Amino acid sequence: MSVAISIAPGLHFVATPIGSARDITLRALDVLRGADVIAAEDTRTARKLMEIHGVPVNGRPMIPYHDHNGAEARPRVLGALDKGLSVAYVSEAGTPLVADPGYQLGRAVIDAGYSVFSAPGPSAALAALTVSGLASDRFLFAGFAPSQTGARAKWLNGLDAAGATVIVYESPKRIHRMLGELCEALGDDREVAICRELTKRFEEVIRGTCGQVRELLADRTLKGEIVVVIGRATAQTPSEQDVETALTIALEDMPLKAASNHVAEMLGMSKRDVYQLGLRLKNGG
Repeated sequence: MSVAISIAPGLHFVATPIGSARDITLRALDVLRGADVIAAEDTRTARKLMEIHGVPVNGRPMIPYHDHNGAEARPRVLGALDKGLSVAYVSEAGTPLVADPGYQLGRAVIDAGYSVFSAPGPSAALAALTVSGLASDRFLFAGFAPSQTGARAKWLNGLDAAGATVIVYESPKRIHRMLGELCEALGDDREVAICRELTKRFEEVIRGTCGQVRELLADRTLKGEIVVVIGRATAQTPSEQDVETALTIALEDMPLKAASNHVAEMLGMSKRDVYQLGLRLKNGG
């Protein structure tokens, strides 16, 4: 006997599998089963997913909501919320809003004073970060690169600004161009991971420096969804000569302790180590 599931009135963003249908969460199924209205980037994909997991539509309204019809579809969602109903929204795959539609819908619902909930789950960006082998303590999801040449070059050259591992999405048709541009902007020795078809049958992760990966893929035509994970720049340890030069300049205007603290902050070094070097300089060592 099926049990009726009560879903709170409001908009529920539901993460859906990026490949394997079994990656859906139990809570996501509860929301899809109990919501009064289903909104979806692609209603056909949503129906298929629900059928796989035995979740009947049962005559409930299904509202298509994607990048091209948002202005027309948002009033329908808001109208359902006006009636005190619950609306589940799913993008075609992964987490809504993460390089997928949903932001303007969520903003409109919040501005109208209704509740917004998340049923978290699969995300291609986080899955790629997990398997990349690159640092995960600080990361930036940068979405898709701009297509225009000038904006694209500026975007690529700014990837290091956050001092973080960077996650981007790319089309298989443009992946070779992306690798060439990354090598040019960040250097051949920058670590990258190309993550393809994650959680699907032909899942593949190619790791190495940008130059190595570009060479490995030079003669290959890739297919499927691709996530590129880019390692952060390696911190360069300043030479003792660099530190001495900086200290000599600083000591012209500051006492030793202040000069040491200034140089240590500027070069990302230990204040104690810089101070000891400063003492040797002051004593003619």
